[in-house]
Amino acid sequence: MILGADAAASAPSTAGPSRTVRRSGMSLAWLGLMPFAAYVLMFLAVPTILAVGSGFFADDGAFTWTNVTALADPVVLNTFANSAGLSLLTAIVGAVAGALVCYALLGMNPQGTVRSSVDAAAGVLAQFGGVMLAFAFIATVGAQGVMTLFLQDAFGLNIYENGMWLYEVPGLIMPYVYFQVPLMVITFMPALAALKPQWTEANLTLGGTRASFWLRIGIPVLAPSFLASLLLLFANAFSSYATAAALASQGSQIVPLQIRAALTSETVLGRENLAGALALGMIVVVGIVMALYSLVQRRAARWQS
Repeated sequence: MILGADAAASAPSTAGPSRTVRRSGMSLAWLGLMPFAAYVLMFLAVPTILAVGSGFFADDGAFTWTNVTALADPVVLNTFANSAGLSLLTAIVGAVAGALVCYALLGMNPQGTVRSSVDAAAGVLAQFGGVMLAFAFIATVGAQGVMTLFLQDAFGLNIYENGMWLYEVPGLIMPYVYFQVPLMVITFMPALAALKPQWTEANLTLGGTRASFWLRIGIPVLAPSFLASLLLLFANAFSSYATAAALASQGSQIVPLQIRAALTSETVLGRENLAGALALGMIVVVGIVMALYSLVQRRAARWQS
């Protein structure tokens, strides 16, 4: 026992070098994170702070609540209602349509041509927006668009009989759905593909049917992921600006366009720096939605891991 104790005491300790290596690894990890942290700070954090902070100050630098109280104005509330309604409608339509596309792809080979092509197209079309998307819809269903003239010449149908709805809030529905569906495919397909075949086999072994599998297993399991994707689509539509700005060049029917009007016009509702207050309202709404998304996604990750 004495010899063993002496040998243990005389043995070289490895705790010091391991701690040094661990600390060095952590230092290198933080060093590698610095470029991304600098990007987030310069292009996300600082502009957000400046935009929100401007809503609490007048042009002379004095602190004021006047800009924030503009959020209670009926015109501003109506704009937020338009944005919320447009975002919710396009999120629901995009989520349902995207989920159906994911279900159709579920039985295909993940490495096959069709599945790979749809995944690649979804990744591209989810980012297709702004002036390009607006021009595509103007050229297709605009006043002199291809489909507009075809319907008018072939069937005598004038889709703009009651007004040019393409350049108003109803006209934003189709362009928004256009990029919402691919985004749903990207976010919901991994959850649908994570369903284990053993669950289907166990359901059939116990006398269940395909319908009972989806009603009792598939839909309850996928519900958190579907809801999380729906919330993500809502936040995506609520904060979208470029497509709406290209189509609705006049007026400020939704919040991003009202922020543009506040920045470009001399007076809006008799208040200065209203854009910062509107940005604050948008950040609060999107922040609540993304917090709910995080909670739901955390619940959905329990069975996916």
